[in-house]
Amino acid sequence: MKILSPHQIRAVDQFTIDNEPISSIDLMERAAQKATEWISSHLKADKFCIFAGIGNNGGDGLVIARLLKNLNKNIKVYFLKFSDKVSPDAQTNLHKLSDISPESLNIVSDIGDINFSNIEKEAVIIDTIFGSGLNRPTEGLCKEVIEEINTLSNKVVAIDIPSGLMANYNKDYKHETGIVEADYTLTFQIPKLSFMFPENTLYIGECHLINIGLMKEGIDKHQTEEFYIEKDKIRSFKKTRNKFSHKGHFGHALLIAGSYGKMGAAILASKACLKSGVGLLTTHIPHWGYQIIQTAVPEAMTSIDRSEMIFTEFPDLKNFNAIGIGPGIDTKRNSFLALKELLNQISDQKLVIDADGLNLLSESKELITELPNDAILTPHPKEFERLAGSWGNDAERLNLLKEFCQQNKVITVLKGAHTTIALPNGECYFNSTGNPGMATAGSGDALTGIILALLAQNYSPKEAAIMGVYIHGLAGDIALETETEETIIASDIISKLGQAFKSIN
Repeated sequence: MKILSPHQIRAVDQFTIDNEPISSIDLMERAAQKATEWISSHLKADKFCIFAGIGNNGGDGLVIARLLKNLNKNIKVYFLKFSDKVSPDAQTNLHKLSDISPESLNIVSDIGDINFSNIEKEAVIIDTIFGSGLNRPTEGLCKEVIEEINTLSNKVVAIDIPSGLMANYNKDYKHETGIVEADYTLTFQIPKLSFMFPENTLYIGECHLINIGLMKEGIDKHQTEEFYIEKDKIRSFKKTRNKFSHKGHFGHALLIAGSYGKMGAAILASKACLKSGVGLLTTHIPHWGYQIIQTAVPEAMTSIDRSEMIFTEFPDLKNFNAIGIGPGIDTKRNSFLALKELLNQISDQKLVIDADGLNLLSESKELITELPNDAILTPHPKEFERLAGSWGNDAERLNLLKEFCQQNKVITVLKGAHTTIALPNGECYFNSTGNPGMATAGSGDALTGIILALLAQNYSPKEAAIMGVYIHGLAGDIALETETEETIIASDIISKLGQAFKSIN
């Protein structure tokens, strides 16, 4: 799914108006109807307090208020008339609401016109003050109202975008006060780039995409570098297996993992790799871990390092289709030298690097230039900072991520909520699966194993990174059905990989 700029979204709206065809006010009605259906089915409330602005987002709020009134809900509407430039559709819906429920409508030109202490605690606040076209910090009456809303304990639903939050801001943007802190955001069909940034979680809450029938042809016309991963995209990647296939058809992966005290990383990555369809797996480990890996993962073959404790060498690479390195290997000098030699000897094997492999790269950044094209790096934010430098905000981090991948011709999987997969061509894919329970030891090792398995099965690095991240998050979501965010462990994620793969068939 494409993530579009506010300008592009307006163009898609207009394309739908021109080509469906549908009038702008009827499209507003349809969008508000869809939002009202979500609100009435998900929130068991009888009282609603709607804050509406003078633009089309405010018009959405006025329609929602009218539709809720028709459902016999108790509504109170505050129309913030901070300018006389009311959009025509908002003006029309203001008149409609005034005709059917004049007692519920309050025209506000000063903060003193609202008695916030009279807003009942059980009332759901619906925010439609500003839409996605906002391009500067809030000020004046609207900022004052937003800050008052944020002091209340009421549930808040933002329509399309929390008022005060910009949909698409640049690296120089600084967070200001005057942004609605929503519990739910109901965004119209196209996700906004700012929704993908961790620093905006406070404002967005739970985000839900509401399909309002914008025409696919209109969306397809617009180019973008940012995408939101959907299940249909993963289905388009997934390979089917021939009836007469054998294990040799599904690749031979080499996993270099584990050291003294960190053999768990090798076990978790190995299990995840095997559960993700690899034909053959060889796990290279320090000598002392031989019995551990053979007992814990009998399906994996082993390659034994001459070192008792750490990674210092690797087997002949010609037998392997894909190589994964890093989980738990430690960062000793001999391991650095072995990684450097590995990069020198790689020919056409696909590569994924995680954890201590990334730490070794960050300690000697000249090695980054020796990575093969489309090598996949899977850092968490701190590991990425060590690789690429620091940033001031999440928009700046995204720009840094793109630059890093383009300069080094690598794919970077920046882990976290909405894990970001950045490609050398500048494209970025934001994940739609996963939950906070996956922030647990060994979760990243599992992801490395999944991506390695997909690489070995001849998925392209782009496909392996995007599909691996999605499947990993989906397995975590399935685990959450029987666990809690506090109790999920990496083994739970691995145990649900079968269901995750099955769900995308």
